[in-house]
Amino acid sequence: MAKKPENLSFEESLNELEQIVTELEQGDVSLDDALKQFERGISLVRGSQSKLEQAQQKVAILLADDPQAPLSPFDVEEQ
Repeated sequence: MAKKPENLSFEESLNELEQIVTELEQGDVSLDDALKQFERGISLVRGSQSKLEQAQQKVAILLADDPQAPLSPFDVEEQ
C-alpha cells in the first residue's frame, strides 16, 4: 500500500509523480487505473505544494530577522 502523501518527503513525492506521468504518457493503463493514478498524482501535488509553502514561510521568517515579530507556536509534527 502506498504511503499517504503527507508522510512522504518532497523528493519521494516528486519521484512518484514522475513515475505516474511516465505510465500515463505510455497509454498502456486502463481507464480505471489511469483515474486512480491521476487522483494519486493530484494528492501528491497538493502535499508537495503544502511542503513548499511551509518551507517558503520558514525562509521568509529567517530572512526577516525581525526582533519585534510576534511569536507563534511551532508544531514539529507539521514538518
